[in-house]
Amino acid sequence: PMEAEAEARLLLQEAQESIEAARSYRRELEQRLRGLQQAREQIRESATLTRDVLEQHFNDLKGTLKKLLDERLMSLLQEVDAIEQESIKPLDECQKLIEHGVSTADDLLRDGESAVRGDVGQRNEKLCSFTKKALHIQLDSLPEVPSLVDVPCLSAQLDDCLLTILKNQIFSHGTVASRPPVQLEEFVEKPGGILVRWCKVDDDFIPQDYRLQYRKSTASHFEDVYVGSETEFIVLHIDPNVDYQFRVCARGDGRQEWSPWSVPQFGCTTLVPHEWTTGLEGYSLSSRRNIALRNDSQSCGVLYSKAPTYFCGQTLTFRQVLSGQLIETVGQPDRRDSLGVCVEQQNGYDSLQRDKAVCISTNGAVFVNGKEMTNQLPAVTSGSTVTFDMEVVQLGPCSNEGGNFKLRVTISSNNREVVFDWVLDQCCGSLYFGCSFSYPGWKVLVF
Repeated sequence: PMEAEAEARLLLQEAQESIEAARSYRRELEQRLRGLQQAREQIRESATLTRDVLEQHFNDLKGTLKKLLDERLMSLLQEVDAIEQESIKPLDECQKLIEHGVSTADDLLRDGESAVRGDVGQRNEKLCSFTKKALHIQLDSLPEVPSLVDVPCLSAQLDDCLLTILKNQIFSHGTVASRPPVQLEEFVEKPGGILVRWCKVDDDFIPQDYRLQYRKSTASHFEDVYVGSETEFIVLHIDPNVDYQFRVCARGDGRQEWSPWSVPQFGCTTLVPHEWTTGLEGYSLSSRRNIALRNDSQSCGVLYSKAPTYFCGQTLTFRQVLSGQLIETVGQPDRRDSLGVCVEQQNGYDSLQRDKAVCISTNGAVFVNGKEMTNQLPAVTSGSTVTFDMEVVQLGPCSNEGGNFKLRVTISSNNREVVFDWVLDQCCGSLYFGCSFSYPGWKVLVF
C-alpha cells in the first residue's frame, strides 16, 4: 500500500507538472499569436500609410508637372506673339506707303485725263500744271517689298527627348523598402527626459546623419528633435507618466534623401524633472525652472534644487540648453564657484564648498565636505559638461538614528573624471543639487 500511495503521489505530481507545462505552453502560444497579430497589423498599417504617401506624392508631382508644362507653353506662345508682331510691323508700314502711292497715282491719273480732255484754250495750261505735278511726285520711285525668303517663317521645334528623359526618371523615381536601415534600440528614463538610443541594422548601409522625431501620444504630427551623427540623444521637456512616440531614420553617405522611418515605439519617464528653487535674488530661472542664469544682482548665495530629486544610481547632468554644453555665456570665474550635490539645504553659505556636500569649482577643483582634493578636473569653460554619478557603499548599520554611510562618487568633466568615496553619518536616499556663482553671466541647465 505504501508503494502504491507513493506511486500515486508521483503520478499526481507528474500530471500536475504536465498540466502546468501545458498552461505555460498555451500562454507562450497565445503570446506568439499576439505577436503575429501585431506583426500583421504593422504590415497592414505601414502598407496603408505607404500607399497614402505614394498617392499623395505622385498627385503632387502631376499637379506640379502640369503647372510647369502650362507655364512653358505660355512662355512659348508669348514668344510666338512677340516675333509675329515684330515681323508684321514693317510690312504694315510698307503696305501703308504703297496704298498711299496708289491713291496718289489715282489722283494724278484723274488730273491727266482731265487735262487731255479739256478745252483747247485751257489745255496747255492744264497740261503744263499736270506735267509739273507728275515730276514732283517722282513716278519712278517705288517702295521695296521684301521677298518671302527674307521674312520670318515661324515653326515649333519639338522632339521626344523630354519624354524619354521623363520616362527614365519617372520609372526610377521612388523606392519601396520593407526594412529601414536603422531601428530604435533603447529608452532610458531621465528626470523630465528620455535618453533614446538607436542602432544600424543594415550592414551594407553607411550612415552620414540620423534624424530623430517624436510626438506626444495625443499629437497628430511628429516633430524633429535631433539631426546629427550620434546614435543617442536625450530628449528633454518630457512630461512624466505620459507616453511619447519616437521614430528615427538615416541619410546615407553622400546622399540627400532620408531612409524609411524605423518602426515607431513608445517611451515614457516616471521621473519628475529637476527644478531650481525660486525666489533667490541672484538668479533668474526659465519657465520650466530647469535653467538658472546668474544675473547682475549683487546678492550672492547657493541656489538649491526645489526638492531632493537626485537619487543614487542616476546621472545628474549640468548642461547648456541648446547646444548640449554647460555654459552658454561664461561669467568671470571665482574659486568659490560650485556645482554639486548636498545632503540638505543650508542657507547663509555663498558656496557648496562646505560640510555634507561634494562639488566642483569652475577652476576644476573638487571639494568633499569642504576640503579640496588633490585630483583636479579641467576648468569649467564654454562648452563644458559636468556629470555626477553615485552608488551606495554602506559601511555600518543604517537606521533612523544614523550610522556610517558611504557613497561612491564619480564626477566627470571634459572627458576626464575623478572617483572617490563620500562618507556620511546618515542614510541618504535622495540629495539636493545646487550651484553658486560669484559673478553674472553663468547659465546652467540641469537634468
